Parts: sequence; structure tokens; C-alpha cells
Amino acid sequence: MAEIIANEGGGKSHGKKRAKKHSTHIDMTPMVDLMSLLITFFMLTTAFSKPKVMEIILPEKDPIENNENEDQAEFIGSRTLNLILSGDDKVYYYVGKPPMNDEDVATIQTKFQKTDYSKDGIRKIVLKMNMLLYEKVDSATQNVITGKSKISQDSLLSLIKNFKKTDKKGPLVMIKADKKAKYKNIVDVIDEMSICNVARYAIVDINKYEEKLIILAPK
Repeated sequence: MAEIIANEGGGKSHGKKRAKKHSTHIDMTPMVDLMSLLITFFMLTTAFSKPKVMEIILPEKDPIENNENEDQAEFIGSRTLNLILSGDDKVYYYVGKPPMNDEDVATIQTKFQKTDYSKDGIRKIVLKMNMLLYEKVDSATQNVITGKSKISQDSLLSLIKNFKKTDKKGPLVMIKADKKAKYKNIVDVIDEMSICNVARYAIVDINKYEEKLIILAPK
């Protein structure tokens, strides 16, 4: 087989000339400018995500609590709702002061009850104790929604805040959790406080006598 060699010099060749192959090259300079513009655009237009926080309203000091009158102290005890969160989505509750000794445990054991996170569970119990404030807040909210009250959203929030601040009959909810409770249980019960418009609630530590009440509670 004959080999044909094409001369690249000045000599003449009867062979077919082949086009020289060049490597593909893309100019990326315009892309750099475009990327700079896109980064600037997204920085200026993107809404930065805000950290998700949960609002917890701590109980304020009540002038009644600072009074040493036994009748008033008993009144405060009747308003104190203790919620104890445990494993398997169980919620125990009782009304009154926390037990400080074994005698208190025996007394509270008779009113130590179990419920759940349903609308017919803990919500029904809290609403029963907080119905007066709940109805005031709900009425004010509905009046704004239906147009009966011509106030702004900020004014409504301020009015609700004032209702809660001046509330003297609603429950003082103490939320406690043992080692078996899950973080989800804390979130669920705080949601219930918001739904029921509870003015004062706090997350506090469970004491050893309350843990004893859980052990003695019927399964």
C-alpha cells in the first residue's frame, strides 16, 4: 500500500490536504462576570432564615404571693396546676403545692391523675381552669376578625397582653418532666399553653417526691 505524504513546504503535492484540528476552547471570562452578578443578586434578594425560637412566658411575681396571709397562700395553691410529663406520651397532673415529704405524697396521691395530649385530655383540663381569660381573649380576637372592633393587630396583641398581665384567677402552670419524657412532649404542652391562652406558666425541675408519685400511679 502506498503512503502519501503531504508537503507543508513550498513544494507542490497532488495529495488531498487535511484541515488542521484545533483543541476546543471556551472563553470563561464572561461567566466570571455573570457569577459575580448572580451572587450579588441572591445576597440582596434572599430572605435570610431566622432562628426558630419558642416563646416561654415565665410567671411574674404576684403581690398576692408576697403576702403571708394563709388564706391567700391557699388561694395560690388552688390555682397551681402541676403537669408532669413522662415516657410513652403520658401526662400526670394535680392541683396544689408540690409534695415536700412522704405525708404530702400520700395526700396528693388521691388527686394525682393521668391524661394525654389530646383536645379531650390536657387541653380540657387547662381550659376548665382558664376559661375566664380564654373567653376574654377569644372574644377580643373574634371582634377584630369580624370587624366589630376597629383596632390594629398590634393593638389587639397589646390588649391580650394586658388581659394576661392583669389576670388573677387563671392557673399557674408548672411544667415538669422526668427522664423518660421526650423533647416533643415539652413542645406539645407549650403549644397547649398557647392554645388555651394561659397567662403564666414555667418549666421547672421535678422533685423526688413527684417522681415517687409517678411510680405509685396506676399503670
